[in-house]
Amino acid sequence: MRDFSRDHRWLSINTATVRKNRGAEQPLTAIIEACAKRGIRAISTWRDQVAAAGLPVISKLVKDHALELSGYCRGGMFPAFDAAGIKAAHDDNRRAVDEACELNAACLVLVVGALPGALAGKAIHKDIALSRTQVSDGIAELLEYSKANRMPLAIEPLHPMYAADRACINTMEQALDICDALDPGRSGALGVAVDVYHVWWDPKLEAQIQRAGRERLMAFHVCDWLTPTTDLLNDRGMMGDGVIDIPKIRGWMEDQGFAGYSEVEIFSSGNWWQRESAEVLDTCIARHRSAV
Repeated sequence: MRDFSRDHRWLSINTATVRKNRGAEQPLTAIIEACAKRGIRAISTWRDQVAAAGLPVISKLVKDHALELSGYCRGGMFPAFDAAGIKAAHDDNRRAVDEACELNAACLVLVVGALPGALAGKAIHKDIALSRTQVSDGIAELLEYSKANRMPLAIEPLHPMYAADRACINTMEQALDICDALDPGRSGALGVAVDVYHVWWDPKLEAQIQRAGRERLMAFHVCDWLTPTTDLLNDRGMMGDGVIDIPKIRGWMEDQGFAGYSEVEIFSSGNWWQRESAEVLDTCIARHRSAV
């Protein structure tokens, strides 16, 4: 297992972690500059942040600082109520692939979606099996385009508490079943993003990481699960402040040949988003050395 205690060579910052500075929205350009100043070599950006700054601006800034993108957030949200909604999702996912290619991201992360309308507060139907079928069909269609553009797709299983609204794929096993069905030859075009916040609890996690193998382990996201957790979306903890054995999970990943970045992704409306972003980044560097 790699020794992270001496430097932060393999630290990546998901830009959601410092989206806010003392509660105020922070521009992506400022986030990138702050990361570069600290010798952080990789980031993972969110599409809305890129759109706000302009894709050409961010593309140039990333190249100017020789930054790598450990991933691009996000594609997905495949399920819809009708054919028009399905088409709109597909068109948007193609655009996400194009943006990821422009930024030379390691992969496009897929948060697959769930019951149509649930994220807005009212699910249109209750047929989660139908949503899962639409997810598989949507990934199959997108895979042709992403392969042609050489942009790997990484399915991110989300914790079951999000099964209704954000992702009806909730375990590594489910995600890898899709990979096996759509990419049985393990071409490197389709894999998984392992976010410890979502999968740490799974009794099959070690076995499924072994099943994934090097070809399908495309991203590794870290934060911590606090007890108590006061908000199931926006109360993630800094590494070392919660109950997740992050080094153990990283060890399982590296045993299978994963040698990529540990991407810090923290949503924290009541804590870290209320602090100075400089403090947050410095803490990420310190905890990456001590708790990842």
